[in-house]
Amino acid sequence: MSAPPSQLSPRTVPTRLGDRGRRLLDSRAGRALREYAADVLRKPQGVVPLERGAFTKVLLLWAVARLVNVGMLWGFYSIAKAGRWGFGPDDERLGTFFDYLTGWDADRYGQIAAQGYPTSLPMNVSGDILPNNWAFLPVFPFLIRTLSGATGLGWQVVAVLLSVAAGLGATWLLFVLLRTVTTPRSAWWGTVIFSFAPLSFIMVLGYSEGLFMMLMFASMLLAIRRQYIWILPIGLVAAYTRPGVLALALGLGIVFAVRFFRRRVDPFPFREWAGLFVTGMGLAAAGLSWNHIAQAATGTHNAYIRTEIGWWIDFVGNDEFMPFTPWFRQAGTWLGPVGILIVVAIVVGFAMLMWSRPVRRLGLMVVAYSFSYGLYLFAVFLPQQSTFRLIMPMAPLFGDERWSSTPRRRTAILAGCLVLQVVAILLLWTRGNP
Repeated sequence: MSAPPSQLSPRTVPTRLGDRGRRLLDSRAGRALREYAADVLRKPQGVVPLERGAFTKVLLLWAVARLVNVGMLWGFYSIAKAGRWGFGPDDERLGTFFDYLTGWDADRYGQIAAQGYPTSLPMNVSGDILPNNWAFLPVFPFLIRTLSGATGLGWQVVAVLLSVAAGLGATWLLFVLLRTVTTPRSAWWGTVIFSFAPLSFIMVLGYSEGLFMMLMFASMLLAIRRQYIWILPIGLVAAYTRPGVLALALGLGIVFAVRFFRRRVDPFPFREWAGLFVTGMGLAAAGLSWNHIAQAATGTHNAYIRTEIGWWIDFVGNDEFMPFTPWFRQAGTWLGPVGILIVVAIVVGFAMLMWSRPVRRLGLMVVAYSFSYGLYLFAVFLPQQSTFRLIMPMAPLFGDERWSSTPRRRTAILAGCLVLQVVAILLLWTRGNP
């Protein structure tokens, strides 16, 4: 006697679904996804603990790189003084060397350290908010004010020393991070490229980039070691140092999702998932809070967002902010359809980079953070000359083995970095906007 259809269907349907699932997994796309997952989720391939003398080696690298930075900056400062150049595109008066090292954003930090934030916002006749100090987060000026008061040193000296010291911390933590996820050669040369990169001179200016990168690299290292709850205090400081902590929160969210779905093969105990969840949510809240703080202090709706857009008016007009549109607006305004195609090409190129085997073999946290940071820049920033500076926190991608695969390539990249650094100091600092 045969069984009723209701008893047969539970056996036949899963078989059909199982066959489809196996066919999908055996397809070309399925194999590619399995290979991607195997690379991203493999155990870190670095060599730990570090050998004796590793810090001394990195310290010497950092010192040489900073001397190169200062030498190039001093050279252009001397040329500008001798040639009676002004500073920047508006030919402002060029004062002392420390004035030169603390121009642009650094000068804003000095103003905030001395005066705090304004309670009213400047506007043009159309009601658009103009550039003002609410665009700059408070940790760096707070440190300047505190250390200047404690030591008696001028704010400019303190700002530069802070930047230099934070740059050392960022260089060391990047090296430790890369040694955790890749080979010793790739880790070392990734740190070398970071130290001499075209925009590395920012780490001897009175800017907060070095401090922000130090905090980001420390957070990533803790995430790789699965010490998630300790990321929270570091990330909270980063959230009020420079914009970008939302990318870290998204990266941690990706890690949470992956670990949750793999909890049967990779245990995800309560202590870890609770710490990761609390940290990710806390950083997301902190990353969104500055707009509300600025709004409460000034009484102006969306004060921070509208302040940031104040820098965009000369480029794309005063339209309302909408995520994921700034790159298309900028490119379309200045280059038309060709610009849109260039943006699409950049997006495709970034996706290909994230998919490439050398990058994905850097591990889940590096891939998740790098993807999230790139997505963050694409979503909220208008591409302009500062973009080159804003991508510096993606330095863990220098651990990609292709950067250091041959001596000839390493030599060419290092030489290119030095040449481009000369160009950057001239065009993105001495004579142009950074």
